[in-house]
Amino acid sequence: MEEQEIPVVIVGSGPAGLAAAACLAALRIPSLVLEKDDCVAPLWRKRTYDCLRLHLSKDRSELPHFPHPPATPTFVSRDGFLRYLDGYADEFGVRPLLRRLVESAAFDEGAGKWRVAARNLESGKEEEYEARYLVVASGQNGAEVVPELPGMESFGGAVMHSSRYRSGKGFEGKDVLVVGGGNSGMEIALDLHKSGARSSIVVRSKLHLVTREIWSWGLFLLKFLSVNMVDTIMLLVCKFKFGDTSKYGIQRPSKGPFYLKLNTPVYPVIDTGTFQKIKDGEIQVLPSLRSIKGNSVTFADGKVHHFDAIILATGYKSTVKNWLKGDDFLFGDDGMCKQKHPNYWKGQNGLYCTGFARKGLYGCAVDSLNIAEDINGLMNKSGGQVSSGRS
Repeated sequence: MEEQEIPVVIVGSGPAGLAAAACLAALRIPSLVLEKDDCVAPLWRKRTYDCLRLHLSKDRSELPHFPHPPATPTFVSRDGFLRYLDGYADEFGVRPLLRRLVESAAFDEGAGKWRVAARNLESGKEEEYEARYLVVASGQNGAEVVPELPGMESFGGAVMHSSRYRSGKGFEGKDVLVVGGGNSGMEIALDLHKSGARSSIVVRSKLHLVTREIWSWGLFLLKFLSVNMVDTIMLLVCKFKFGDTSKYGIQRPSKGPFYLKLNTPVYPVIDTGTFQKIKDGEIQVLPSLRSIKGNSVTFADGKVHHFDAIILATGYKSTVKNWLKGDDFLFGDDGMCKQKHPNYWKGQNGLYCTGFARKGLYGCAVDSLNIAEDINGLMNKSGGQVSSGRS
């Protein structure tokens, strides 16, 4: 087994991992990024749909020490954001080791170091890395959530998770059911409609509809007003913008959108035009799915509809607990950060996390700055940096 030693090992090369490595590099602290896929930012590059555009404005969607170019549109496209990430990695010399599947990471009390075991998916060899500090940046989207739907095995059409959906091409003239009323589900349903499909969407949970502009305005108001006051204003504006959404099968939660965002995993749906198509009757909202028999799907209201394809916009889950050993402080059973503000990003024995507090790209940027400063302080306190030599 090959062994390598570096002061900091970072697991994951998405925006969170790149930002952590860049912030460390800015403080002249060497790090090593391990990525199981064959490219940087694989979620954005391989598992997002073509029409995706960031929901937050560019000033809240940039990583530390590297603003978007002035000509960048306010809301960045997926391809534009990928160009930004590639430029970011080049700017700070972040060169992840690709195709390294981390199988375990555990703190060695005797040595005072983290031992990270990874499999080189190209050669099949096992590799071990030693580091005084470990940054978990593999994200909350480690694996697709695929629900067990009664009778799914009998369905005769195409079934795919939203991670495999790229565009509505090939769905023209077809009846397509999108399961999941979150942001991905709503945007995919609209994209299908624009491509000539007859799209329907299952909305089971209560949700808030906002626009990009309304949400950005709310984020600005939070600098000056309480969450309750901002939510009150937001709900009035949204009522004026959307009217009574319950008439179209979309119930709003009793708590406001910012309260839910800060205290629960519930995020508002940023409407990009889907709701107008719902109001016009061009996209159908359906209740919970009860069962599937062939291409016929029965819903909670007892009605039966025929579909040619099903897209599961049912989200992702963290896989950190599959490989991180011995930690019961920083991560909960769901593989998400369980510590509270302000130090939710800091664990024990030199363990850190970024991108697990459901705070988006802006949160990743703040986490990475905090982590780098903390590691720098600890290294200075201990009398200098750990050797970055490799064996």
